[in-house]
Amino acid sequence: MKINYNRELCQGHNRCYMLAPELFDVDDEGYAVLTATGEIPPELHDKARLCVDNCPEYAIELVD
Repeated sequence: MKINYNRELCQGHNRCYMLAPELFDVDDEGYAVLTATGEIPPELHDKARLCVDNCPEYAIELVD
């Protein structure tokens, strides 16, 4: 599983960072930054799904 993140859709709510700081960070302007590259470890799959489900702009998607 991998995460696709569209920075152009992000509005800076940072729910992803609050739910999964192992996968996201926040830049100086308050927007999310995907820190996870490549395959997401199985133990973080549930957190990744939470990020997708809680992004109000649908800026995050999972790819199997």
